[in-house]
Amino acid sequence: MGSFFVENFGCRATQADGAAIERQLTDRGLSRAGTAAEAEVVVLNTCTVTSSADQDARAAIRRIHRANPSARILVTGCYAQRAPKEIAALDGVSLVVGNSHKHRLAEIAAASGFVSISSLSAPPVSSEAPSAADRRAPIVVEDIFAHTELLAAPVFDSDNEKTRPNLKVQDGCNNRCSFCVIPFVRGRSRSLSLDEVLQNVEQLVANGYQELVLSGINLGRWGRDLRDVRRLRFADLLQSILERTSVPLLRISSVEPMDWSDDLIALVASTPRIASHAHLPLQSGSDRILRLMHRRYRPWHYEDRIQRIHAAMPTAAIGADVMVGFPGESEDDFEQTRAFIERLPFTYLHVFTYSSRPGTPSASMPAQVPVHQARERNRVLRELAARKKRAFQEQFVGESLRAITLTQISNGRTEALTDNYQKLWLTGQLPANRMLTARIRSIEGEALVGDAE
Repeated sequence: MGSFFVENFGCRATQADGAAIERQLTDRGLSRAGTAAEAEVVVLNTCTVTSSADQDARAAIRRIHRANPSARILVTGCYAQRAPKEIAALDGVSLVVGNSHKHRLAEIAAASGFVSISSLSAPPVSSEAPSAADRRAPIVVEDIFAHTELLAAPVFDSDNEKTRPNLKVQDGCNNRCSFCVIPFVRGRSRSLSLDEVLQNVEQLVANGYQELVLSGINLGRWGRDLRDVRRLRFADLLQSILERTSVPLLRISSVEPMDWSDDLIALVASTPRIASHAHLPLQSGSDRILRLMHRRYRPWHYEDRIQRIHAAMPTAAIGADVMVGFPGESEDDFEQTRAFIERLPFTYLHVFTYSSRPGTPSASMPAQVPVHQARERNRVLRELAARKKRAFQEQFVGESLRAITLTQISNGRTEALTDNYQKLWLTGQLPANRMLTARIRSIEGEALVGDAE
């Protein structure tokens, strides 16, 4: 039948898409190869959120083509949706399938003659034919805003241990942040139905998983596109999962600040079955920069949400995405961001340096920040984040925390993750996917160290 290998790039949503692609291919009788070098068909599921993400995908194409020149390389994902002709012109690429057709990838691969799949008899999807002059690979990409499908399959935290499955329940975004290309490569916000979410959760619980992560491109918008007289919202989804399944622990991935409603905060704070963890994208602490970014909140709105979460859950992990070097960001704007972060109870940050994306409004804005200045600002915030994380962790030495075991490591320890999102090294070799309580003894580097009680 043939073998395949899927390599994913980027965010949790892309990882989840990759899991769904694997399911498409295995359901039709293909076998999963151990590495790209062993596969007949290699699927690269790409990201395009930064220029570095594009470079990573191109480097992977070159690497795989050198190591396995007979492999047919199929490129899909966000980069494929944004710049299909650019990818199709690269040596080694055999087919480009955008996000618009990712849900039919196995069918397209079969119709294109990549693999023999006897259960498929559909005709080839209409695509851009390569010209003799440029020898481009065929392209299957259409308007993403006409796309209504949502790929959903659990993807796991580790390749080696089956723990913490991540379930994508929402895709796409209706926001138009001036720096972001994602709406144009993933389309409008759309939600997995409540019944489908519950079915997936029930199956994962039946398979014995102790912690499930809910994710999406704009997760807090779940339900708003569903035609349901109950006008379901994200908090309703969580409440339904708690009431109608026996999932031991839910973890929420990134949710926009204004979607952290009082109802959502109260629900997360009221139950031990939802992890004490909140991630709210910030991007900037400068009101002027937030307006240039077309973000839908002001610094004081964001601060109010953070303080409410912290008051309701004093030991919760609170994290943020922060961007430095946005066009026009002055030293004063950056200082406002630094001071804003300094005074709020963050426990970690994901700090990004601005990357211009073709077609976004910010790409043509004046006063682009020099790279060396942006990198220095990145360093300042990462050092600030490290200090805040250390101070947060110190309060747990001598205390007990709930955690889930992930994988055994070489020094006789087991890596685990606490309820409030701290890396934990446990004494002894313990099986993965075990929920336990650990006594914290010390801190080593960025990890807590403790013993299972």
